[in-house]
Amino acid sequence: MPSRRKAVSADPITDLSFEESIAELDKIVEAMEGEQLPLEELIARYEAGAYLLKHCDSVLTGARKRIGLITLSNREAGKPQEPETEDPNDDNDITLF
Repeated sequence: MPSRRKAVSADPITDLSFEESIAELDKIVEAMEGEQLPLEELIARYEAGAYLLKHCDSVLTGARKRIGLITLSNREAGKPQEPETEDPNDDNDITLF
């Protein structure tokens, strides 16, 4: 079976995995803390970091939702089935006696 290619978006940050985004954030923080950068470069890196942080938050939110759905599905699968109760007002039953 052919492997699926990840869709390439116009925004390279959204193509990064969570782990790749965290690694990029670490690089940005190290550079901002350790290097003497011009103000414009600091602002540009801060902006990129904020965007990466937003992407990470979005990925985590999606993961939480998926985990919630899985948990809910597992709870429902493990719950014993309740027997159907007959409606005494149901006139569609056939009575033999």
